Amino acid sequence: MDVPYLQVLGPLRVWRAGAELDVGPRQQASLLALLLARAGRPTSTSELIDLIWGEDVPASALNIIHKYVSALRRLLEPSLPARESGSFLHRRGNSYLFAAVPGTVDLVAFRSLVEAADQKQSDAALDHYVEALGLWRGPAGDGISAGPGATTVFAALDHEFFDACTVAAELAVAAGRPARVLPALQLAASMAPFHEPVQAGLVAALGAAGRQAEALTVFRTVRDRLADELGVDPGPALTDAHRRVLTQPPAPHPVGPADGTGDLVGRVEEFTMLRRTVQSALAGRTAIGIVEGEPGVGKTRLLEETAAVAGRQGALVVWGSCLEGDGTPAMWPWEQALGAVVGSLSSPAREKWLAGELGSLLEPQDGPARTVPDGNAQFRLFEQVVALVGQAAAQRPTVLILDDLQWADAASLQLFGHLASRLPHRTAIIGALRDRAPTPSTALAQVLAAAGRRPGHRRLRLGPLGLADVAALVRTEAGRDPGDAVARAIHARTEGNPFFVRELSRLLSEAGALAEEVPATVRDVVRDRMAGLDDGARDLLHMAALIGRDVDLGLLSRATGVAVADCLDRLDPLHALGLLEPGPDGPSSLRFAHDLVRESVSETTTRQQAVRLHLRVADALEEIHADDEAVAERLAFHLWSAGPLAEPARTAEALIRAGRRAAAKLAFESAGRQLRSAVQVTRAAGLMDRELAALTLLAIVVRRQAGFDASTVDLLDRAEYLARSLGRESEAADFFFIRVMGAYTAIEDGRGELAVRMRELGAASADPAVRRYARQAWGLHQWDVGNIGEAYRTFTAPAEEGPGAETPLRQDGSIPGEGPGWRAVMTALHGDVGTALAFVDTWDDPSDPYAASVWVYYTTMIASMAGDAATAGRAGERWAAAGLDRLGAQIDHYIRQYRLWARALAGDDPAGAAGEAAELLDAALLDPPQWGLAYHYGLIAEMWLAAGLPDRAAAALDRADQAVRNHGQRYAEGLLMLLKARLLDARGEPRPAVRTAAEQARARSAATGAHLFARRADEFLTEL
Repeated sequence: MDVPYLQVLGPLRVWRAGAELDVGPRQQASLLALLLARAGRPTSTSELIDLIWGEDVPASALNIIHKYVSALRRLLEPSLPARESGSFLHRRGNSYLFAAVPGTVDLVAFRSLVEAADQKQSDAALDHYVEALGLWRGPAGDGISAGPGATTVFAALDHEFFDACTVAAELAVAAGRPARVLPALQLAASMAPFHEPVQAGLVAALGAAGRQAEALTVFRTVRDRLADELGVDPGPALTDAHRRVLTQPPAPHPVGPADGTGDLVGRVEEFTMLRRTVQSALAGRTAIGIVEGEPGVGKTRLLEETAAVAGRQGALVVWGSCLEGDGTPAMWPWEQALGAVVGSLSSPAREKWLAGELGSLLEPQDGPARTVPDGNAQFRLFEQVVALVGQAAAQRPTVLILDDLQWADAASLQLFGHLASRLPHRTAIIGALRDRAPTPSTALAQVLAAAGRRPGHRRLRLGPLGLADVAALVRTEAGRDPGDAVARAIHARTEGNPFFVRELSRLLSEAGALAEEVPATVRDVVRDRMAGLDDGARDLLHMAALIGRDVDLGLLSRATGVAVADCLDRLDPLHALGLLEPGPDGPSSLRFAHDLVRESVSETTTRQQAVRLHLRVADALEEIHADDEAVAERLAFHLWSAGPLAEPARTAEALIRAGRRAAAKLAFESAGRQLRSAVQVTRAAGLMDRELAALTLLAIVVRRQAGFDASTVDLLDRAEYLARSLGRESEAADFFFIRVMGAYTAIEDGRGELAVRMRELGAASADPAVRRYARQAWGLHQWDVGNIGEAYRTFTAPAEEGPGAETPLRQDGSIPGEGPGWRAVMTALHGDVGTALAFVDTWDDPSDPYAASVWVYYTTMIASMAGDAATAGRAGERWAAAGLDRLGAQIDHYIRQYRLWARALAGDDPAGAAGEAAELLDAALLDPPQWGLAYHYGLIAEMWLAAGLPDRAAAALDRADQAVRNHGQRYAEGLLMLLKARLLDARGEPRPAVRTAAEQARARSAATGAHLFARRADEFLTEL
């Protein structure tokens, strides 16, 4: 049996066999966390109820507790027979306790280690404390939502952590090993900003570690906090720690490891953590490491040393570097990293991988592809990447390193998150990012947060160097001791930034002494060095900065009109100045010494100068690479940046080509950005034909990316206008039909008029596709207004249309329209659920994740309309078990709603399910309003009725009525009327009133052809 591992020292998390488990509803999670907090001790059910609900106790609380316990037993031991208590959750009279099997609960391990530490001598005790403190990930039970009493329970655990930190700090400082406890002390200090012993321990440990400046900053911050918020002075512990920092001598420079990493000044501890990440992969496990810090703090240097260690130990190490700027090709870091992984395989294996979706990413084909990959292709690509890395890791441990994630495009981040969630064994992925300049995007923050929940995750921040480390780094760079005064001056000026320290050390080395007026920033250093260059070298440097961090000498030569040999001669002084260094591609390339250097050079380039230089780079790219698809996105960027100096038609063609190339790599967001720029250029220049081409491709990309919504209305209207103006009526109809579908998805006012116009266009058109659009739009309109009989007849009428004329949109299969699905739903609403579900089953394809999701969507929708919780539940469980939620499809929130409905109707915490469904509806369907709003309020009302909470059901039905009034969508009116009759019954109203309401619901449903709802009303009347 796989024994679970449970964590409560931070957010509640449960693992089994290396996979994290879903602990269930919020209150079930609260119950488990409380039992873990009191592991080994019984807690009465009455106390548990008080701790979980506080004053808002439901009448069924005791039954809910018993149900949660049963669910948790199944979660922890899936093979446990029914009605057996198992190994963990035991009942003692009217109490429950959690019996912690050794090695299963972090809290039990923490207490055992602390107890062992108390019985050991100093060195051994410190080892035990460090291991114990390393189990904490944040406040105990972090994120648990429960009554006020639960806060006290978890706060008591936090105080155990604080006490252990205080003792461990004293031991570590006395033993001269303060760095061992700093991570735990920093965590504790963030959790308890007013806990003086913890803050004193942090001050003392920082001071003892040679980080006096940080120690003094912590003291001042705590002192000010105590004064401002509590009106008190620091106590004896803090005062004593402060005094010791002020009086202690600077700490000696630490000796680096014996493996050649001695120049990692001040980073030995962080390097050790990354080595552990590599060791996890070498040992057959998985690991994720994230390094963050300000520009120039040494992230890349740390990654390089880690990669060197991994390579020496036999791992395959591959790199991907994200680059700044819109000119960087989409998915660029993965092109580098995955290209290296594929290159490590045998020739037959390489050919196999390149024949699939990976080929579109790694081997661009010359010339524009006819079609854009379908929406399923991105998921297939991501799964291929998982399989590829798995195959490489099976041969030898694999380490993927992605640098500068702050510049990563959206698709690259999506792939990072997907791979991190399904990382094969013997694999580690390490990423680095700036935590400012720029601030990480929301998308990056979400990906990192998700990665942080995976097993084997380590995240560390590189802070500034302390005074002692700055002095040591200056000694290394300048070759001599700077002396205390100079070291302090450099530390103050650089704020401990290692790259800036090295730059000022260069000044010290060159001048023999540090001038009183030293540059204020790295940018000032770079500008000072550029001031001594002649015009030729300076012009080359400006052009190189626009080309990028890595500079191809051939491209630089062609763009500037300077021979390669002359380029080298003119740039030679820049090597000595530390601005350029040899590039990764041998003698044909150069590289800026750091991104900060390139950024500094770029900032000295005027806007007018940059425009001219961008055009020259674009000309050079076209001359050298001609039809090479690999440079399409770079070329488009430079032409776009050249603004009015570039011919609009040329820029537009490049942007369209770049958009198609990005789409071929499944980077749909990047493709959309390129194509929107193309639309802007062509519209301003009056290039109607080219604008329509850009809009057509953009419409396809938007559909692939996230589907059409209100934000694309102007795009579709403009495209329809252009197509009609150019006499391309079939294409105009394509865009108008998409516009109609968008109006119904967003339940826009006036959508009925659009459907009528589409019907008129179909009647007047000889194009079979346009006639099909008209029929689908009219059927959708009838469904929308609640005329189910007419909608059923429209969707089930024999199709008379054949294939229509080919248009660019139709070639790519991007015309939305769910005719078969709508036919199935109307068949069910018209009364034949069995036929509808059998029809949906014909689409079921387990090998195609998107097809499987569509099957789940329609199956659960039809089952919810029929009141069949069992069928909806089975389909929803299959969706979850297959991991189809990873697809991020638009229909996911609907499927989640139907799953919650099925759970509630099956009696599995109906109140909790209803609450979750209401929150999901507000987040996904309400703003902006989406199709089915009133119907889904009805489902929530039905869930509240199942929970025995009629007042909440009434509130949900009121919101359903309001949605009908606001948006005019009436197909669910019969069901809503039936639910109101059931509400009357639940409130104990007289049976005649209940019967009258149910009969009215039946009559309304029968009149509109919604015979399924009429039959449900009949069944309710029979029950009465």
